[in-house]
Amino acid sequence: MSERRSYLHKLLSGVAALMLVIILLVAGWTCYWYLGPFQAFGAETFVEIEHGTSSRAIAQELARRGIVRSPWALLFVRLIHPTAKLQAGEYRFGAMQTPFQVFDKIRKGQIFYEDFTVPEGSNIFDIANLLENGDTVKPAEFLQAASDSQPIHDLDPFAPSLEGYLFPSTYRITRRTTARQLCRMMTDEFRKQWSQITKQTDSSELHHLVTVASLVEKETAIPAERSLIAAVFFNRLKLDMPLQCDPTTVYAALRDNRYNGVIHKSDLANVNPYNTYAHAGLPPGPICNPGVLAIKAVLHPASTNYLYFVAKPDASGSHQFSSSLIEHEKAVLAYRHSPVH
Repeated sequence: MSERRSYLHKLLSGVAALMLVIILLVAGWTCYWYLGPFQAFGAETFVEIEHGTSSRAIAQELARRGIVRSPWALLFVRLIHPTAKLQAGEYRFGAMQTPFQVFDKIRKGQIFYEDFTVPEGSNIFDIANLLENGDTVKPAEFLQAASDSQPIHDLDPFAPSLEGYLFPSTYRITRRTTARQLCRMMTDEFRKQWSQITKQTDSSELHHLVTVASLVEKETAIPAERSLIAAVFFNRLKLDMPLQCDPTTVYAALRDNRYNGVIHKSDLANVNPYNTYAHAGLPPGPICNPGVLAIKAVLHPASTNYLYFVAKPDASGSHQFSSSLIEHEKAVLAYRHSPVH
């Protein structure tokens, strides 16, 4: 009898152990099924989480988009982190992730954005071309927004567009960023930089200074030359001499949609008001968006009587400055006969 009881005890123990193993295997498989890595979308997908969206609604949307296997998977993670705040924004998912990783991404607010860098001296057409390479602001929409000078009128009521005030820097933009929002970011950065550089508030003087700074920015990339070139332009303006700034001719051709990479004689004769070969004085507004150094150069031009400059006959990119037409013509001749020209 005792042997029979011992046998039954062993049998029941074995069955219990087997059941426990089965339960553990099922539980493990279930946990892995719901809480393991999952991806039921293509190469990438984007999810926009609005402010005030509930955890349940977020979980349902993530499951619908194939980011988690079931809404309950994310809600289980939420149960473990009841006080965590889920951040609003657009999120990009491009790989298999666990619900824990998905939850952590949203908790940390790792929203999708692109770094959009605008180099110093870029004009609105350059910026539009840069936008061609991204998936955010449409180039045509940007050009339209940049043509509206209203956002900068409190600083410069004479500005014909936002050209000159779209400060060159790196900006974080998303697929939801509009052209006007991007322009606002850039003009806000100009305001910030301008206030740090100077206390100048006179609108007419600001308009002239930024316009000259744009000419300086396009004429040289050498920091030490900027104050000299600024001085040349100011000296010529005082004497009512035409500025004859080649970059203004290029800009005029760009505005007329006729620039093909080369300045022709017809471009020099172009009656577009931005062409400083055809018109005396400054152009109607900036021809690019200058950086800090170019702006500082026009605020503090060199003390010199130079009236001319031309590229040196070498590959340095620097310029030969002259005070008289005779000296300038000699420098021009040397440039034309140089091997780098």
